[in-house]
Amino acid sequence: MGRYFNKKESKPLPKQEVKDESKKEAVISDDPIIDNIVELRNIEQKYGDNVIIKDLDFIAERKPEKGVFKVILGPSGCGKSTLLRYIAGLQEPTGGEVLINGELRKKTDHVGMVFQKYSSFPWRSVRKNVYYGLEVNNTWMDWALNLIRPTDKKKPFVGRKEMKRRADEMIKKVGLDGHGRKYAQYPTLSGGQLQRVAIARSLLSTPDILLMDEPFGALDVPTRLQMQDMLVEIWEEMHPTIILVTHDIPEAVYLADDIYIMSHAPSKIVHHVKVSDYLPYNRKGIKRDPKFTELVHKVEDLMMQVEENKSK
Repeated sequence: MGRYFNKKESKPLPKQEVKDESKKEAVISDDPIIDNIVELRNIEQKYGDNVIIKDLDFIAERKPEKGVFKVILGPSGCGKSTLLRYIAGLQEPTGGEVLINGELRKKTDHVGMVFQKYSSFPWRSVRKNVYYGLEVNNTWMDWALNLIRPTDKKKPFVGRKEMKRRADEMIKKVGLDGHGRKYAQYPTLSGGQLQRVAIARSLLSTPDILLMDEPFGALDVPTRLQMQDMLVEIWEEMHPTIILVTHDIPEAVYLADDIYIMSHAPSKIVHHVKVSDYLPYNRKGIKRDPKFTELVHKVEDLMMQVEENKSK
C-alpha cells in the first residue's frame, strides 16, 4: 500500500536537467499510436484586454494499468485552476483547443473535479452523494429510450441496485465504510471525510480522470498527510489520470510523477520536473530522506526563478 521506499544508504540526487519549457515548443504528436487522455493545445485566455494565459500546451498521456499523476504549481493568479476548468468543461478558452481522449472536448464529456471547498449535497446521504453522477446519467428516460433504440445504439444503463453496489464499493475504498447512511455535512462528517466523499463521487462517475483543485488546502496538517497517503493508494489501485493543482511544494513532490510550473501572466508552462528521475516510484516513507528534501529545494528554486523573471 502507498509509495513504499526501500530504505538504503541515501545518495545525493543525480544531476538531472530540469526541462525549461519556456525555451521550446511542447511536443504534441500527431502519431495515432500515442494516446493522450488530456491535451491542451496553444491555449490562450483573455479577459477584456488582459491576457492571462498565452501559448500554453499541456499533455496527460494515457498509461493503462499505471495511470499518471500530474501536479501543477505556479504563482497566484497565473491560471492553474483555469486549466482544470477547461478540462472539466466549466469554461472554454478564448483560443486554442481542449482534447479529451484525442477528440475536441464535447459538452457530453464528463470529467470529475474535486474542489477545495466541500462540494457534497448536505441533504443527501454519503451513499447518495457518491452515486449522484451515475444517477444523473442513468435516468428513467434513458431506460425508456433504450427500449426503442437499435441494438448497436443502446446506451449502457446502470440500474439503482448497481449504483448502490458501486457506491458502497467506492465508499470502502476511500475509508468511509460504515458512514454511507450519514448526511454528507459538517459536523456530522469531518472536513477530511467530506473530501473523501467528493473523491469517491468523482471516481465513480469518471474513473479515468480525476481533477483536483487544492483539495486538501483547508485541512489540518495530520488530516492532510493522511489524505495524501489515501490518494496515492487509490491511484495505485485504480490507475486514473490525476491532475492536481496545489501551492504546497512538498505535497507536489510526494504525489507527482510530473510537476509543471507556470509563469506569471501571460502565463505558460516554463518548467517541467520529472519526479521519477529523482525519486523511486514507491515513495511512502521517503519524506524523511535527504533526496526528497533536496528535490523540494530544487522545485522551490524553480519557483523563485519564476518570481525573479517577473521583475525582469
